[in-house]
Amino acid sequence: MKLFVRDLTVIDASYLCQHRGMVGESWILDVVMSGELNEMSMVLDFSRVKKQIKQIVDEYVDHRLIVPSQSNAIRTATTKLGYATVDLLREDKSLHLHCPEQAYCLIEDSEVTIESVTRHIYKVLEGKLPENVQGLEITLRHEQISGPFYHYSHGLKKHDGNCQRIAHGHRSPVELLINGLRDQQLEQQWADRWEDIYLGSTEDECTLAELNLSPFAAEASEQSHYAFRYTAPQGEFELAIARSDVEMLDTDTTVELLAQYIAAQVSESVEVGSTVDVIAYEGVGKGAIASAKGRLNA
Repeated sequence: MKLFVRDLTVIDASYLCQHRGMVGESWILDVVMSGELNEMSMVLDFSRVKKQIKQIVDEYVDHRLIVPSQSNAIRTATTKLGYATVDLLREDKSLHLHCPEQAYCLIEDSEVTIESVTRHIYKVLEGKLPENVQGLEITLRHEQISGPFYHYSHGLKKHDGNCQRIAHGHRSPVELLINGLRDQQLEQQWADRWEDIYLGSTEDECTLAELNLSPFAAEASEQSHYAFRYTAPQGEFELAIARSDVEMLDTDTTVELLAQYIAAQVSESVEVGSTVDVIAYEGVGKGAIASAKGRLNA
């Protein structure tokens, strides 16, 4: 007998890639379990499926920075109790972090792919399911998006959940409507602008000298890298990232403020009297809507 659950959860995370840098990602998780029926004539109660598997995936993978520990470009080191540095070496666009260990998800592969993350989830779930569950099939997949989308990473220090981690992200569509009609050219411009972007807040910016990074960050300079640092309920978070991979905002980077930011930016290129509506997503199936009036004089 098999039991399936589609759309069990969404993993919103970021991962490190030698070619792309820090990549925000959203994967939908489906599961199929096989086994003997229990005393309730079930393989496993649906509520227990959602509670057990979702809780484990949320704890060990979701809202973390996924690090391919076997990559030649990756360096990791434990620092003080419960903290570690992670470095992605990619010439003048290297990435350097110092965060609580719970902010990372280290996988035993040379690169992060749907397949390698799936293998890691199998390992995480091993031995944690009821005895009558004899088989488990996991599928990670992308949301099917008909229009443009971007990959962004960020951190929300004021969040009391895992969004406070400085390097997690999303794969998100964006819909831009001018006078009620979608403008795919504008949508594509934002997809290109925020392709593999880190959205930083000026409030979190500091100097590189203030960061407690590994020796591999020595070649980073104020001219080449932004430095971010903040303290949140889960601890101290520090990041140095190439300026070319960052867009700075003078607000926090919640999806509500991102929608407002995009609307304000777009309004500068739209004629006075026109309406701008932005539907900005945060991963899969959720987001915020913001509106503005055109400011461009014809």
